[in-house]
Amino acid sequence: MSNPVASPKIFGIGFQKTATTTLCTAFRLLGYKMEGGSKHLIPSLRRGDLAPTFEVADRNEAFDDNPWPLIYPELDARYPGSKFILTVRDEKEWLQSVVNHLGFGPDPMQKLVYGVGFPVGFEDVFIERYRRHNREVQAYFADRPKDLLVVDFCAGAGWEELCTFLQRDIPDEPFPHSFKGTYTPSKSRSRRVVSKVIHGLRRVVGRDGTVTWQA
Repeated sequence: MSNPVASPKIFGIGFQKTATTTLCTAFRLLGYKMEGGSKHLIPSLRRGDLAPTFEVADRNEAFDDNPWPLIYPELDARYPGSKFILTVRDEKEWLQSVVNHLGFGPDPMQKLVYGVGFPVGFEDVFIERYRRHNREVQAYFADRPKDLLVVDFCAGAGWEELCTFLQRDIPDEPFPHSFKGTYTPSKSRSRRVVSKVIHGLRRVVGRDGTVTWQA
């Protein structure tokens, strides 16, 4: 499939719960035609068919959330000159946010990203995948620092870092920090119990849990 003629695109390639909603809102405030999470692309991605994903990418200018972090090398090859933004945050905060948000309800997108469909009981699998993704992205762009921004919006980064990277004027309105979590004691207790149960089962059936836990 030939590359389309288009202006450089901007891909947010940080994993969920690294202020991806913040980045999505910032893209829209800067006037980009935005595409966020796209679960409808999961079946074709599982088949290794990138054509539907490229069709979505052809129509838009900025992208964030899954599945875009999973295919950044292919996006880089198809859209030369594009910019990539790796959103990161403190690992403990990230894992707490992921567990709070995703819980233990199987989800096909998480299965695609992490190999298991939910984080409760598989916290080690999720954190290792998160670390590996961040390492691989930074290694991939090691010789191209102008093409990659690594940014922690949760630690206070905002318009200055983003607009400097994109060579855009800083808007008059405040930066849209959007990360807000609700951690109720009952929810935390129930997930700790479930996590212990699953970890116990994993010691019996194997570390990856694929024998009994399918998304």
